[in-house]
Amino acid sequence: MRALNQRVVLDRLRTHGEATRPQLAVDTGLSKPTVGQALLDLEQHGLVRTTGRSLPGPGRAAVVYRAAPDAGHVAGVDIGRRAIRIAVADLEGSIVARLDEPNRCRSASALVRTVSESVERAVAAAGLQPHDVVATVVGTPGVPDPASGTVFRAPNLPGWERRGLLHELVAALAAGGSDVVVENDANLCAVGEHALGAALGVDVLVCLTVGTGIGMGLLVDGKLFRGAHGAAGEIADLPYGPEPAGAGARRPGPVETAAAGQAVLAAARARGLTKARSAKEVFRLARAGDERAREVVEQEAEKLAYVVSAVTAVLDPRLIVLGGGIGGNTDLLAAPMQRALAATIPVVPRIVAGQLGEDAVLAGAIATALDTARELVFDRRGHRP
Repeated sequence: MRALNQRVVLDRLRTHGEATRPQLAVDTGLSKPTVGQALLDLEQHGLVRTTGRSLPGPGRAAVVYRAAPDAGHVAGVDIGRRAIRIAVADLEGSIVARLDEPNRCRSASALVRTVSESVERAVAAAGLQPHDVVATVVGTPGVPDPASGTVFRAPNLPGWERRGLLHELVAALAAGGSDVVVENDANLCAVGEHALGAALGVDVLVCLTVGTGIGMGLLVDGKLFRGAHGAAGEIADLPYGPEPAGAGARRPGPVETAAAGQAVLAAARARGLTKARSAKEVFRLARAGDERAREVVEQEAEKLAYVVSAVTAVLDPRLIVLGGGIGGNTDLLAAPMQRALAATIPVVPRIVAGQLGEDAVLAGAIATALDTARELVFDRRGHRP
């Protein structure tokens, strides 16, 4: 019961901010003596601290308490084909260190080593020791399978699908005692946009990321939906066209082949835009009024609408959030996508741009790590190094 009271008081401080003991008693329904004991215990464990006294007014000034943000820290990692992004945050989610560097690794072993060393540097830059990081969440392309230690469906990272690779990554990052979770990057993008971005407060949403590859994160009732095997949202595997390849030959999958970055570039060159060197440049030309580039963008929007229609017919999301290097061009994609959807399905969800940009995965990693860390620091109270 004593631990339960501590948790109730701590949850109130974390959720609604600092408060006095009388305020906490009113908000939690606990007696003032019970709240006082809980605060004393939490303060001794380093989970709560005083911030001063309440403003002058009738009666005696009361001591103001808040949850201690530095009672633990978390790390978020975003492993991308071209860049590795790392952030360290306190228990309030405030970033205390940030590190971004290009991904030049040509092997899985090199990438594991680079990620581990980069996290160590970020933790040191925050003035922390490895054991101060309670939870670490890593975003990666593909489907992580903790049982086999394998990341499936991640062809854009050399060697990343090697069996046992996942175990090596977790072991390298858990050296300081951190709880480590590896999650699909599109899933974390959805979590990030739901926590801090365009999908704040939305209960059912789809986050579609389109760039070098294509991914989708799904939230149902505000919670991440992974499916039975963690593969929910792997829309690259959806058949596209009348003769889809067999499942074993889908490298990359049919939808990814039809609608990801290289497909946009190939479509542009087929229309005579031979000087375009990237999908990004094709969208720039379309925005500048080039008719051929606009045709490519319209075609890309129709392909994405095809993908979204299948998911929308099943989940009926309130919102579609577009992200990634291509998906981020919502000003050009949203309207033709909605027209194509309206011709296919009866209820068309709102399509919006992600607000977090390249930081969406990292934001989702931090938000996920915080959920774990806040529980762990409470469970470990009295046993801190």
